[in-house]
Amino acid sequence: MAKRYDVIVIGGGHNGLVNAAYLARAGKKVLVLERRYVLGGAAVTEEIIPGFKFSVFSYVVSLLRPEIIRDLDLPRHGLEILPLDGTMTPMPNGDHLWRVNDHSKTRRELERHSKLDAEAYEEFGKSMVAMCRFVKPILAMIPPDPTSLDPRDLKKLAFLGKRFQTLAAEDKYNLVQLMTMSAADFLDQWFETDVLKATMSASGIIGTFLGIRSPGTAYVLLHHYMGEIDGAFRSWGFSRGGTGAISNAIGDAAREAGVEIRTEAAVTRILTKNGAAHGVVLESGEEIHADIVSSSVDPNLTFLKFIESRELPGDFLEEVRRFKYRGSSGKVNLALDALPDFTCLPGPGRHLRGAISISPSMEYMERAYDQAKYGEFSRRPYIDMVIPTLTDPSVAPPGKHILSCFVQYAPYKLSHGTWDEQREAFGNTVIDTISEHAPDLKKIIIGKQVITPLDIERQTGLTEGNIFQGELSLEQLFFLRPVAGWARYRTPIRKLYMCGAATHPGGGIMGASGHLAALEILKDTGKGKTDRGGHSRNRDYWRRPQRAGRRVLPREKGPETTAARTPPNCRRRGRHRGISSWLPLLHRCSRRWPAAPFNPQRHAPKPFRPRTFGISHTLVSPIARWPRTHAVHGSRLLRATN
Repeated sequence: MAKRYDVIVIGGGHNGLVNAAYLARAGKKVLVLERRYVLGGAAVTEEIIPGFKFSVFSYVVSLLRPEIIRDLDLPRHGLEILPLDGTMTPMPNGDHLWRVNDHSKTRRELERHSKLDAEAYEEFGKSMVAMCRFVKPILAMIPPDPTSLDPRDLKKLAFLGKRFQTLAAEDKYNLVQLMTMSAADFLDQWFETDVLKATMSASGIIGTFLGIRSPGTAYVLLHHYMGEIDGAFRSWGFSRGGTGAISNAIGDAAREAGVEIRTEAAVTRILTKNGAAHGVVLESGEEIHADIVSSSVDPNLTFLKFIESRELPGDFLEEVRRFKYRGSSGKVNLALDALPDFTCLPGPGRHLRGAISISPSMEYMERAYDQAKYGEFSRRPYIDMVIPTLTDPSVAPPGKHILSCFVQYAPYKLSHGTWDEQREAFGNTVIDTISEHAPDLKKIIIGKQVITPLDIERQTGLTEGNIFQGELSLEQLFFLRPVAGWARYRTPIRKLYMCGAATHPGGGIMGASGHLAALEILKDTGKGKTDRGGHSRNRDYWRRPQRAGRRVLPREKGPETTAARTPPNCRRRGRHRGISSWLPLLHRCSRRWPAAPFNPQRHAPKPFRPRTFGISHTLVSPIARWPRTHAVHGSRLLRATN
């Protein structure tokens, strides 16, 4: 008899693996299907040249959610993040700009270029941290539907409005500007040094087919600014062993939770019946059935390739077809016999341990975009380079090095020729551009790997080679990602969910999409409330050590039954006999855990305290007489008025 699963996850990228791990931890029987021989999607490490382990596509990490690292215990499975120390930008006149993680050193470096910018840089950092703190909770939020009158959606919108009101007046203006302005215009308000603005604005165009002067790129700058390592904002790092080590750590955590993972198992069709998904068909013709299908691939593959168009509403299909991918970046990985020697800072040193950015001026960055607009790869591209072997020598033979180059712009659609014809020219352009600042580069190259947007699409399945499964533009964010009205990981096909980077909160090695989708699946499949770790409170509560005076139910061996895992008082109320399906609100209100021993302090009658119904009444009342929540609230109000 064919095996049947609770959930099938399509795609073994980091989001799919996170999704599977959380579902398995909640008791689901999960199968992950990956089309390639290696897990990770775009977060993979491969030995393309003997002895050299390239992070083929993605190359640095910063956005991986701390709660995922903690819940899945990824360090125990081999995850180790090594910090990346700053960014160095070589300039055509032989000078350079080198910003490091040490604030005082960065300030002295900026003073060489502009004392005003050195002062403004500190204020800019404080303002951006405030913006990050405002946006950060949104990354862990299920997007609300602004057109709905559902109290849960209204509560989330009210939460955002309340948080906005708590911002300082200046921060409110900055937030509105970040959401609407271009990266260049936003930075023009803060700084005067051209090379500083050019290097910082580069974060606003990564993964988008937009220029630094295109509206909306200021938010993309903030998106990358939100990266953190150990709680430090704007911190980036390497994963020891390459980015593939991140995927492998998540995969190991998923296997430990009971997930079955199959590689070289390409999905060609999602099976549907009566408007609901019930399995998949593999390239080999094998059919696998499951109660739920969770897709971590992009909407183009999920809805336009895997499902018959007649199964989906016409307006939904039109929105999916309008979803923008527009891959605009490529990658060049170089195996080196020695370290490159930059003319602006000759010899080896700490400046090579961080990122090296070829972004000498705002004009340079904008002209790179101009060529891409007309279907040509940039002849003078923006390049972001790292030498991971200085931090992690394990990825190359002793004495050898890797130079990993992220390149923009490389449009997916070329106006002349094909990428198969232009691949070599593209790689040579990148090497020539770097050689202007490091003349010895060509002499020390042992081997190279040139990756175009077409190669990214062919190898990973990412439509048009977009590394974020869709542009991070304003019209494709939050409750509009991927389609308005379908941003909460569900789809028009019942029991089919989306859990990839094409959903909120977007791309990068983050894992948040997979985590949030898992929580929604558990909510819909009757697991009840789940904690942040994805555990079902209805079941796992009874398997944890209980407080004194509470009864611990024995865990039976063998197949788990409803009687074995359900508290007796819940069985008496008919929790598993259908009552909760037609009276969920009454059931939640009436549900009680087994009673704890009587606590006189806890159960003693509380003294009467008058309630406050307005700000003025709270302010004029003696704060010490009010309950703790009112006292805190009142003190904040007093501070705000002072």
